[in-house]
Order: sequence, then structure tokens, then C-alpha cells
Amino acid sequence: MRALLARRDTRLLVLARLIDMAGSNALWIALGIRVKELTGSNSAAGLTFFAFILGTLGAPLGGALVDRARRRPLLMVLNPLSALLVLPLLLMHDRHDVWVCYAVMALYGLASATTGTALTALTQTLVPPEQLGDANGLLQTLLQGLRLIAPLLGAGVLAAWGLGPLVLGDAATFVLAALLIARIRYREERPRAIRRTAAAQVAEGFRYIARTPALRQFTVAAVLAVMAFGFCESVYFAVVDAGLHRPPAFLGVLGSLQGTGAVAAGAVASTLMRRVGESWTVVFGLVCAAVGFLLSAVPSLLAVAPGTAIMGAGLPWIIAGINTLFQRRTPADLMGRTDAALNVLIGIPESIAIAVGAALIALVDYRVVLAAMTVLTAASALYLATRTTRRRASVREEGAVQETAPPSATGRQSVS
Repeated sequence: MRALLARRDTRLLVLARLIDMAGSNALWIALGIRVKELTGSNSAAGLTFFAFILGTLGAPLGGALVDRARRRPLLMVLNPLSALLVLPLLLMHDRHDVWVCYAVMALYGLASATTGTALTALTQTLVPPEQLGDANGLLQTLLQGLRLIAPLLGAGVLAAWGLGPLVLGDAATFVLAALLIARIRYREERPRAIRRTAAAQVAEGFRYIARTPALRQFTVAAVLAVMAFGFCESVYFAVVDAGLHRPPAFLGVLGSLQGTGAVAAGAVASTLMRRVGESWTVVFGLVCAAVGFLLSAVPSLLAVAPGTAIMGAGLPWIIAGINTLFQRRTPADLMGRTDAALNVLIGIPESIAIAVGAALIALVDYRVVLAAMTVLTAASALYLATRTTRRRASVREEGAVQETAPPSATGRQSVS
């Protein structure tokens, strides 16, 4: 980690990403609250996040753009454009202006997906391969810690001074992130021309995942996992109410426990990846999530509290492991489209799971939903663990064959 942070360009990149996400996370929670205040509707408030998710489905178009341009100059343009994008939110004064929020959030989702993909691709080329695990572990530690603070900051500023300071603050963070990225000295080579139709370019990221066994297996495991995590949006309200018999505000306590577990796990993510590899790091994260969901089904704070923390600990291991493996196994000129394809393949089932979870929690006991979540994450862990074991056994067998094969089977001998 010390070697990673000794690099000036890496420090600037990490700081730019952290500042960017600080403003965004504070604004997102405040927007939902503000729409609830203007309309009195929980559904209307929930649509703010749905509009954002809808925008992120355009990620493959953004990924194609990332692979056609140098990532650093592109980010220097995208961030100021995002700053301009949020300013119409200043015009939202009453319930008739809520459509402005939905329009901005949809465009925000597209811009955020493109910027995130560009940052992932720039990280891949800027950070040495042996330090990618350190970089992703550090980012997860900082971002998970930020998620503990930013929502409270957003809600507090909204209550004291209204939405305006948060909108202007978010715009300022985009500008500051662009200035930090401009100070990065790394100079990228111009991307080679892509002589394909736009549709073929967009589809290439999906095709690369499909034909690369490790990436395909990670994606399948991630899809199973995000379906389980999608149910969290609704089920933990029931855990607090029906299970613990606490007021809704107690959900904030559980959120803090989840964040604390995530920060602690993120701090050791890079060490874990160096010792056991990205695959087993993700498997351990999935096992933590499964254990956390199972404990949360017990109607006692003595089980739910550690369960929530353990579930939170699994998140950074899953995310950092998947990001690192994709960066290691994907060519630089395809990183944008592959990362965007992964985001869509995960985002669609996650959105469906959020909707299904909201419906299920009204029809069945919350413990049944938590049991289903446990089964999904356990199945994901088992699937990835067995594929990882087979893949490593295959590599060992191939190595043994090459070492024992006669010269006629392995080609011309060395004459050194």
C-alpha cells in the first residue's frame, strides 16, 4: 500500500474519485428526501433512484466512448459536463417540478456510468498490475467510509439550508475532480482506430465476457449475489419492524454497523487478494454475506447486529475482487466496453430484485426472503469456488504436462 500511495498520479486519481463520490452520495439521499417532502409519496421518492438506474443502462454506449478516447482528457471533459448537468435541480421548487429531478437523475446515471468506467480504465493503465489489488482495496475502504458520512451530511444540509447548497456543492466536486485529474502527469497513447459499426463496438464487451471463462464465471456469481443484495432494500425494514420491534429510524443504526464492517474488511482486502487471489477473496465475501443474511433472520439484536456487520464486510471483498480480476484479464483497449457490459449485466437483475423484493416482503414472512437471500449468496459462493478449484487444477495439469513432455512433443529445444 505504501508503494501505491508513493505514486503522485495514483494519489491524485484516488482523491479525485473520493471527492466526486462525496458530493454525489450527499446529493442522492437529499433528492429522495426532497421529492418526498414535495409530493408526500414514498413511490415518487423511490423513483429518483429508479431514474438513475434507468440512465445507467446506457453504460455500453459510454463504454464504447471510453475505448475510443484517451481516458484522462475524457474525464476532464465529463466532470465539468456533469457539473452543468445537476444545476437544473435548482429549479425544483414544488411538486410540479419533480419531473426535473427525474430527467436530471436519468442523465446523471448515464454520466456516472461513463465516468466510472473511464476511471476504472484509467486505473488499469495508471497503476502497475501488481498494485491493482491494493488500489481497489484502498478505494473500497475510502468509499465505504464515505457512505457512512455522506448520507448524514446530505440530510443535515437539506434540513438546515435546503437543496441548493447540495446541488452547488456537487457541481463543485465535479469541477475539483476534473482539476485533480488534469494534474496527473501520465500521458496515454492515442487509442487505435476501431473499424466496426457502433452496434458491434457496444456488443464487444459482452462477447469478451462470454468467451473468457474466468470473467464469465465471475459475472454469473455476481448476478446471483446482486439479486440477493437487491432484496436488502426492502427486507431490512421488516427486520427492524417485525423482527426487532424497533422504530424505522433504527435502520440507521444497522446501516452504521454495515458500514463499519465494510470499512474494516476493505482495509484488508488488498492483503487478502495477495494471499489467496481475487477468486477466493470474492468467495469469502459471498460467504460473509450468506452468514450475515442468515443471522439477520433471527429476531434478536444479538444476532442481527453482528450479522449486519458481517454482511457489510462481504461487500468490499466482492467488489474489489471482481474489479481487480477484470482489470487484470481485460486488454486496455477493451476495458471500457467490458466494464460497461459488466455493469449492465449486474444492474438489470439488481433492479428487478429490488422490485421483486418490495413485492415479496408484503406477501411472505421476511425470514423467508432472508432464507432465499442466504441460498442465493451461498449458491454463488459454491459456484465460484468449484470453478476456481477446477481452473487451478487445470493450470497445474497443463504445467505438469509441459515439464514432463519429451522434446518432440514440446517443439524445438533451446540452444542457449
